[in-house]
Amino acid sequence: MSRLIASVAAAAGLLASTSAWAVEISISCSALGKEYEICKQGTDAWAKKTGNTVKIVSTPNSATERLALFQQLLAAGAGDIDVFQIDVVWTGTLGNHLLDLTSKAQGVIGDHLPAMVETSRVEGKLMAVPWFADAGLLYYRKDLLDKYKRPVPQTWADLTETARLVQEGERKEGRNEFWGYTWQGRAYEGLTTNALEWIASNGGGTIVDEKGDVTIENPKAAEALKTAAGWVGTITPEGVLNYTEEEARGIFQAGNAVFMRNWPYAWALAQGADSSIKDKVGIAPLPKGGADGRHAGTLGGQLLAVSKYSKNADAATDLVLYLTSEAEQKRRAVEGAFNPTIVSLYSDADIARANPFIGDLVDVFSNAVARPATVTGQNYNKVSTEFFNAVHQVLSKRSEPAQALNRLDRDLKRIKRNGWQ
Repeated sequence: MSRLIASVAAAAGLLASTSAWAVEISISCSALGKEYEICKQGTDAWAKKTGNTVKIVSTPNSATERLALFQQLLAAGAGDIDVFQIDVVWTGTLGNHLLDLTSKAQGVIGDHLPAMVETSRVEGKLMAVPWFADAGLLYYRKDLLDKYKRPVPQTWADLTETARLVQEGERKEGRNEFWGYTWQGRAYEGLTTNALEWIASNGGGTIVDEKGDVTIENPKAAEALKTAAGWVGTITPEGVLNYTEEEARGIFQAGNAVFMRNWPYAWALAQGADSSIKDKVGIAPLPKGGADGRHAGTLGGQLLAVSKYSKNADAATDLVLYLTSEAEQKRRAVEGAFNPTIVSLYSDADIARANPFIGDLVDVFSNAVARPATVTGQNYNKVSTEFFNAVHQVLSKRSEPAQALNRLDRDLKRIKRNGWQ
């Protein structure tokens, strides 16, 4: 009996000790699609392992609104959020407020996709750890392409024609809410990614080139914007001018569109048990601008970073390393179709069985077009804002493409002045 009492007392002492050390870590997780659910499963597992607790902070779906919130909190030196989920183009903008993780991650960072690691650095310091990779993809309805005997479109002209044909056919059968193509047209960062794909695929460059020169005012870019503006109200609902990722997915997953541009996260949801289009969906690279064009999905993805204002930086860093580990990235790929940033996982049999398309994305990531975030540094957000506002004016018929790009060229050169940094 005395031995049992001693064991109970020892266990109680251990629990008291653990409780005394335990801390609460707050993390911002996106709620796009299954992101919140998959994130919570990961943080719950870390909490169970360490004895700490985790609070998930809700953030806006719009990436632009989310960045504004993060900038406001960090500029005030607030410690409300310990771990931030940040876009690959925000590292330079937020870097002054983040903890340098170079020494903490030195044993694992070499396992990640080099392009993703590059987006995590500022002046050589690792200010975040890659979590998942993204690139814009074309989703299409296999059953409807079969029904109308149309191939997967290789150019934007092919897509436009097939979308028109299928939309007309479905509406003749009484489906008056059916559309050809849905995408992200709201004036926010998502429109920058869409429009960059149209322009880059058409040979119109990347807004600002690798040397830092503003290149956006050119005939190829104007042609690409004219094509996209022609979709609004014809094969794309006019409401697209206020669509983010989830509004676009809502139309497609309800079975009311033949094509959708979105990120890879939408695949697992389209294949969900409650999805009306389960097993009817295919994925392909986004179309080329023409015979001389190229497939050009915008490189995206998310990183995890620790606030330098965190009062529990060691525990917050441990959470980041846990969530970005090989085992956790594999779980996220299998259960949520999130693309790993750890290279070896692209040949993992369990991932291939659960989400066969992930193995094909290596080529998409290799051909992805990067936003000019590195070359414009702290000014990237201003560049992107001027760009998506100019594009939105064209899409909403308030400006002609050439006129909008001429003004954009002038405004970007004013921001640049004598240099971007």
